Amino acid sequence: MERRDLFKHTLLSLLSFSTLSFAESSDKKEKSSSPKKNISEPRILVVGGGWSGLSFAKHIKKYVPHANVTLVEKREMFFSCPVSNAWMFDMVDMEFLTHSYIDAANNHNYQYFQAEATGLDAKKNILETTKGNLEYDYLIFATGIEYDYSKWTKGDKALEQRLKNEYPAAFIAGSEHITLKHKIKNYKGGNFIITVPSGNYRCLPAPYERACLLADHIKQNNIKGKVIILDANNTVTIKEEGFLSVFKELYKDELVYKSSFNIEKIDLDKKIVMDDFDEEIHFEDASFYPSVQAPKLLETLGLTVKTVYNRAEANLDVYTNRFKGHDNIFGCGDIRPMGFSKSGNTAHTEGANVAKMVADDIAKKKIKWISPVTFCISIVSKKPHREISLVSEYKYGPKGETDFASTITDEDWKNSTLGKSNAQFSWAKSMYNGMFYS
Repeated sequence: MERRDLFKHTLLSLLSFSTLSFAESSDKKEKSSSPKKNISEPRILVVGGGWSGLSFAKHIKKYVPHANVTLVEKREMFFSCPVSNAWMFDMVDMEFLTHSYIDAANNHNYQYFQAEATGLDAKKNILETTKGNLEYDYLIFATGIEYDYSKWTKGDKALEQRLKNEYPAAFIAGSEHITLKHKIKNYKGGNFIITVPSGNYRCLPAPYERACLLADHIKQNNIKGKVIILDANNTVTIKEEGFLSVFKELYKDELVYKSSFNIEKIDLDKKIVMDDFDEEIHFEDASFYPSVQAPKLLETLGLTVKTVYNRAEANLDVYTNRFKGHDNIFGCGDIRPMGFSKSGNTAHTEGANVAKMVADDIAKKKIKWISPVTFCISIVSKKPHREISLVSEYKYGPKGETDFASTITDEDWKNSTLGKSNAQFSWAKSMYNGMFYS
């Protein structure tokens, strides 16, 4: 394994730029949404049952066993985005990715409340949901991402709806993954476009991993087609050396990589994509992954800020994960404005870290920021099974800008033993076990 400065292009500027606008000294006094009192059994609501919300709920019960913790999640079943690329190509089954929120709550001694958050009265500490109001002493939002199609659609809602339904991104867990899997199964040839958005999007390596697996599928099945990666960034955003060498050496006949391709127009009837230099690319099928933003719910509640990338992100103090202006409302996971990777392991470790922050606040201790950990394994071929990996931790600069504390990568897919040991699946199994069963 080799320690390298992997993100030397697009993401280095992203890290330094994305947090700078939001950084605020942890010593600066925040305006409280409501004064705290001594709480014998604090009521803690966690909105969002993804990797960060599940991790927070589990760990806050460890740190504050007497707390009354409720996970508010609209879905009735957990479906994992991480490892879903492998599922699309029949490397794991559906049972591997799906788990029960009831099991998670029972095994970790908190409550699962199946409902959707719809509103907030921060002064009265009341969360409004589709199944009634819930009172809280602490509120944690871990609501993940939503898509932002505005750069492509420019307000055309009909086009946006067609893109979502006909060419889903499959980066928000659920039906769109099933639809994309069906597309791949029925793919007979021609150009299959996979887009990579600019900015800090969810799961940086996943579009490249998906493209590799599709190229492998084309190669193994002698399909007369190509994967066309349209990357809005000036190079591969993560594990650059590994992915670029895979594109060149393994899939030179099955994959075309185009960097700095900024989509200006999409004509779904003619199946043509055009960039800002009027280059046209025809396609038979596609998965259009747009930019991301914090959910509209947070925007409606006034809990977001506009970033330099024209997206809404959670308006958090980067040192405490508190929403600015609220002393008892916290955020974690992919809603954050910080430049950390929006990925499963990052969200999971951050959920545990924020649980410790809230526990310290309940105990009237000073909150201490701890770096989340990005641990990411990508499959680059199915037959034979090959993988590459990365581990990163973070730090803040003097102005609150995000930087790397350390990065270690293993991108030597020819000689790495990761694939032989099914490292991605072993990691995922361990994570699912921790979130749901042990």
